[in-house]
Order: sequence, then structure tokens, then C-alpha cells
Amino acid sequence: MYRRVSILLRKHFVSVLILCASIVIPFSAVKAADPAKGKQIFQQNCASCHNVHKKLTGPALAGVEGRWSDKKLLHQWIHNSASVLASGDKYANDLFNEYNKTAMTAFPSLSNEDIDDILAYIKVEEAKPVGTPKEGPATSGAGAKEQGSDNSLLFGIITLILAVVALILMQINSNLNKLAGDKEGHPTPEPIPFYKNKAYIALGILLLFMVGGYFTIQGAIGLGRQKDYMPEQPIFYSHKVHAGINQINCLYCHAGAEKSKHAMIPSENICMNCHKAIKEYSGPELFTAEGKKVDGTAEIAKLYDYVGWDAEKGKYTKPGRPIEWTKIHNLPDHVYFNHSQHTVAGKQQCQTCHGAITEMDEVHQFADLSMGWCINCHRTTKVQFADNNYYSIFEKLHQDIKDKKIDSVTVEMVGGTECQKCHY
Repeated sequence: MYRRVSILLRKHFVSVLILCASIVIPFSAVKAADPAKGKQIFQQNCASCHNVHKKLTGPALAGVEGRWSDKKLLHQWIHNSASVLASGDKYANDLFNEYNKTAMTAFPSLSNEDIDDILAYIKVEEAKPVGTPKEGPATSGAGAKEQGSDNSLLFGIITLILAVVALILMQINSNLNKLAGDKEGHPTPEPIPFYKNKAYIALGILLLFMVGGYFTIQGAIGLGRQKDYMPEQPIFYSHKVHAGINQINCLYCHAGAEKSKHAMIPSENICMNCHKAIKEYSGPELFTAEGKKVDGTAEIAKLYDYVGWDAEKGKYTKPGRPIEWTKIHNLPDHVYFNHSQHTVAGKQQCQTCHGAITEMDEVHQFADLSMGWCINCHRTTKVQFADNNYYSIFEKLHQDIKDKKIDSVTVEMVGGTECQKCHY
């Protein structure tokens, strides 16, 4: 009888494992679109031309899926708009004509999953009322993570529970085997407790090494990286107010971005060009990342104190002193980065590296600025090759375009992944 019970239990044990696997595997295999990832891709590739709620260089993207007859056609449009126009699709050609026959930049490097992530982000944004502040460092704190569809933690917990259940069932099976053997006159040795079983101990040590090694490697890779770094500055300066609401061009303050290696922190006289006249803040309420309300007028008074300006007398009454801004974006000493090369020759927007800077009250580091992040950008970013004197020496590539051997040139094709380009 005990033997039959043991056999039935083993069959039940196998059935339980198969059932659990059939439940967990499909959920782990199917990956839902991730709005958080989509936001990052959107800011890197789309934000310079598109906004969810309003027209920029391109149309507003709210409800974009509903405007296309087929989602596959939308994917094709993003990958290569010219092929959709050539197919004669009415909506695509109407859109092309509406925007003065300006072709949309092709993004062949984006996978269908990347595009679905972008569309998921757009749906999240279009559901928000226009004018509602977007959640970010100003409302959720530096380093806060958006709610996405990443269920890795859930799957890890389920896996751990299944492992414990399997261990318990194996111990029960061993005990029942012993009882059945003793009943039938076949004495069996006492089952070894799992905490004394050498196989289990070896497996546990191996798992500890694997987990410990993984976190050690991840920690080593992350050394020196400061993604989401948001230091407190001596004066609360809101890029959202200046570059966003008031539409001050980035180059007005950071004039070096098109002329030199460094974008430059603006000198105090740049601030005073406006703030000799603007003495009080009258814009929307300001808050720190921790949610503390900021008095904008008091922050302007701090600027006056630094530069020695007397607002009542309308003149400088004491020597000024430099504002000790805390640098946010730092690269290792062995890395060469030139702002002018990226903004002038590469025609890159500030948002590519700095994220949605026009929406930040307090600036934080948007990207990790790792070598992998830069290399991936160089591999996928197309340069403005035609009518760009910087690339006039690449005669072979120009000829290949004329011969229609290639339709575009990426940074990698002009040496953007060679070691000496970025390292001294």
C-alpha cells in the first residue's frame, strides 16, 4: 500500500511541476509593451520633432495608432517612411503633403518591440489631461522608477516558491519510500536531511556564487556612473521655466555647445541680462524633488546677492562672487567628448543626451553615459551626410549614395566606433 502511495505521490509531484511550468513559462515568455522603456526611446529618437499633445516639426502623436489602418503599416512608416509613400497609402501621402513634403527620418534600427514600447508610452501620456505635470524627478525624487510592465521580481518570487515546494515534496517522497520499504521488509537507510545532503549543499554554494558574482559584476560595471544624479544647486534654477515655458534657446546660455568642446556654464552676466528687469517670479509654483515649495522671488534675490546687484538702486553696489554650481554630467578623464562636433557636424539635439531638459525643474543626469550607451548611439544614429562640409572628405560614401548602394550613413560608418575617436 505504501509503495502505491509513493508511486502516486511521485506522479502527483511530476504533474504539479508540469502544471506550474505551464503557468509560469507563458507569462515569462510574453513581454508586454513597457511605457518606461518607451519614454526613454521616445526622448532619444522622437522628442526633437514630436510631442504627444501638440504639433512640433511633426504631428502630435496622441491617438496615432487609430489614425493608421494597420499597425504593421505604422511600424513600416517608422522604419522607412519612403517605402510607405511609394506604396501609395493615402493617409501617409496626405501627411507627407501636409508637412511640406518633409520626409520623416527613418529608424531602421528600432525593433517592432521598441516601437510598441513607444506607443505604450504615448498611450500613457495621452491619458493624462493636458497641462498635468509629468511624473519625474521633480515629483518623485531622483532615481525614482516609473511603473512599467517588468515583472521580473514577481517571476523571481514564483520561482523561489516553486523551488521550496519541490524541495519539500522530494523530502516527503524520500520518507514515504522508507516507510513503504520498511513495511514490505526491505529496510532502507534513514533519508538524509536536506541541510546535510552534500548535493544540496553544493548546489546552494553554486547558486550563491552565481548570484554574488552577478551583483559583483553589475556593481563593478556601474562604478563611476551617475544616472539620475541630481545635486542640490546653490540657486534653484528651473530649466522648465526658462527653456520650456519661456522658450529661451539653449545656446543663449550655453553658447559653447556649437563652438567648443564644452557647452559652458553661463556666467552671471548672462543671467543679469534678463534679471536686471525681472525682479519677481510670477510663473507656476515651483517644487523641489522632495516636494518642498520654492519661492522663485527669493531665488532671484540670491542671484542679486552673488553678483552684488542692488535691485532698489538699480546698480551694482558691491563686488560679486562666483556661483558655485555643482557639475552634473561627468565623464572619466580618459574620455574625449566634443559638444560642437555633436551639435554642429552631427546635428544632434540637446535632448539626445540630456533627456527632456525643457521639462526639468531640477536637472538630473538622464543617461548613464556609459561606453555601451555611446557606442549603441553611434551604431544607430544617421548623420546629416548631404550638404554637410564636415563629411565632404568621405568621397567613397558619397559615391555609394549616388550609386544607391546605401541610402544613409551612420556615425559608425565614418569611424564613430574606433577607439581613438573617444579615447586619448
